[in-house]
Amino acid sequence: MDVVLVDDHQLVRSGIRRLLDDAHDIEVTGEAASGEAALQLVRDKRPDVVLMDVSMPGIGGLEATRKLLRIVPALKIIALTIHGDEPYPSRLMEAGAMGYITKGCDEEEIIGAIRTVCRGERYVGAEIAHQMALASFDGTRGGGLGKLSQREIQVMIMVTQGRKVQEISDILCISPKTVSTYRYRLHEKLGVESDVELTHLALRHGMIDQMP
Repeated sequence: MDVVLVDDHQLVRSGIRRLLDDAHDIEVTGEAASGEAALQLVRDKRPDVVLMDVSMPGIGGLEATRKLLRIVPALKIIALTIHGDEPYPSRLMEAGAMGYITKGCDEEEIIGAIRTVCRGERYVGAEIAHQMALASFDGTRGGGLGKLSQREIQVMIMVTQGRKVQEISDILCISPKTVSTYRYRLHEKLGVESDVELTHLALRHGMIDQMP
């Protein structure tokens, strides 16, 4: 998987490049310090994934995301930023980004996010998913969705995307038994009896895309 890094800080780009060098299936093929530079770089390199900072001089990450997807509609863009609070995540996802993680995440999460979006699936960090959920509904609506923990929301999103227990276990670095425990808690807290009902609930509240 070819990846381009877009961030106006050289130190940040260098740090991410070093992290990704350890992944055998990921290669950083270019770097850009602005949204404008990213446009030309993507035209030249045609990467699979762009790790995009949100706050940059010039057109910024949001507008750069929109413009890049006009150039390469199949491009997978992951917002990697310090802004974990709304409305940043929702705006980037609405613009077409496939993932959103904060710069405070660890190496495994960055690599996992890249691999996930390359499979055509969305990836949202646990803390950000929690913020997006709380912004969508309060604790009195949505069958108690607003009362879920960050980890519970992350597991819920993965379950409703059709991921298997072992796959969720591998991504989150927790045991399959722990994943099953989270699923049980979700069913109990939300008053649903199956993953199908859980998926319908997530669809109603915009937590996942409409199924084909």
